[in-house]
Amino acid sequence: MHHPLDVEDLRDRVHKAVDDHLSQQGATLDPLGPDLVPLLQAIADLVAGGKRLRAAFCYWGWRGAGGPDCAEIVQAATAFELFQAAALLHDDVMDASDTRRGRPAAHRRMAALHRENGWDGDADRFGEAAAILAGDLCLSWSDELLSHSGLPAAAITRARPTFDLMRTQLMGGQYLDVLEQVLPRSAGGGTSERARRVIRYKSAKYSVEHPLLVGGRLAGAPPEQLAAYSAYGLPLGEAFQLRDDVLGVFGDPALTGKPAGDDLREGKRTVLVAEALARGSSAQVQLVERLLGRPDLDPSGVAALREVIVDTGALEVVEELIVALAGQANDALRGSGVTEPALTVLGDLVVAATSRTS
Repeated sequence: MHHPLDVEDLRDRVHKAVDDHLSQQGATLDPLGPDLVPLLQAIADLVAGGKRLRAAFCYWGWRGAGGPDCAEIVQAATAFELFQAAALLHDDVMDASDTRRGRPAAHRRMAALHRENGWDGDADRFGEAAAILAGDLCLSWSDELLSHSGLPAAAITRARPTFDLMRTQLMGGQYLDVLEQVLPRSAGGGTSERARRVIRYKSAKYSVEHPLLVGGRLAGAPPEQLAAYSAYGLPLGEAFQLRDDVLGVFGDPALTGKPAGDDLREGKRTVLVAEALARGSSAQVQLVERLLGRPDLDPSGVAALREVIVDTGALEVVEELIVALAGQANDALRGSGVTEPALTVLGDLVVAATSRTS
C-alpha cells in the first residue's frame, strides 16, 4: 500500500524538481567560481532529505479544488521545500543545533570547512554567516519556483497574497520562538498558551494550512472550500508540531536524525515543558529549571527530565491534544467539497502527520 505522500509518485517528482532547480542555480552561480561549491553542496544535502509534506499539501490543495495533475503544480509545490530549507538553516543557527537529518547542521559543516583549511578569523562565526546566506538563497529560490512554475499568471496572482503572508508570519513566529527561550516565567513566559502560539505561527500554518491554501487558490477554489482547508490545516499543523516536540524528547535518534533529548539541551519551551512546569511539584519544577537548556546535558539529565514530563502527566496531556486536533482536522474534511482522490489522501495524511516516528 502506498504511503499517502507517494500517491501520484509525488515525492519522487518533487525530489526531481528540487534537483533540477539546484542544478539551474548552480549554473547561475558558476561564474563566481568554485568557492561556492561547498555552500551549494550543504544546501543540496539538506534538501535531499525530508518528507515533502508541505509540497504534498500544496499539490493536494490544488487537486482537491479540481486542478489536474501536471508538471506545473509540482513545480509550484516544490517552492515549499526550498522555503522549509530556508527556515531550517536559520533555525539551526538560532538553536545552535549540531545536526539536522542525521548530518552536521550547515553552520557546523561550514565551520568545519574553515578549520580544515586554516582560514583566518573565527570558524563558528564564519559557519553561522554561511548558513544564514544559504537560508537567504533558499528563500529567494522558493519565490522563483512559484513565480516561474508555468502556471497561469492569474492563478499565481490569486495565490501570491497567501504565499507572502506565510513567509512574513513564519519569520514572526521564529522571533516568538527565540523570545520564549529567554523570557522568564516571572515575566509571563513558559506557559502552554504561549508555546502553542509559537507552534501556530512558526510551524502549523506554514506546514499545512498555507500550502493547502496556496494550492487551492492556484486552482481557483471557492471561499467555502478555502475555509475548510484552514479548518483542516491549522489543527493538523499544530498536531504535527506537537508530535515533533514529543519526538524531540522521546524519539529514536536513528529515526529522527537528531541526538536524543536535543530539544531539552536547546532549552525549547514546548507545550510538553510548559505542562510539566504547570503541573510539577516544587522539586520537579526546580529540576526542570536547572537542567533545561544545558548544552552539556548528559543522558542521565535527559532521563531525569523525561521522567518529570511523564510523571507530571505532561506527555499524556500532549498526546490527548494531538488526538483531539487530528479529530478536528478529520471533521473539517466532511462536507468540505474536496474532490477525490484528494479527499482520501488528505484523510490519510492526518494519520501520517500525527503518528510518525521521525
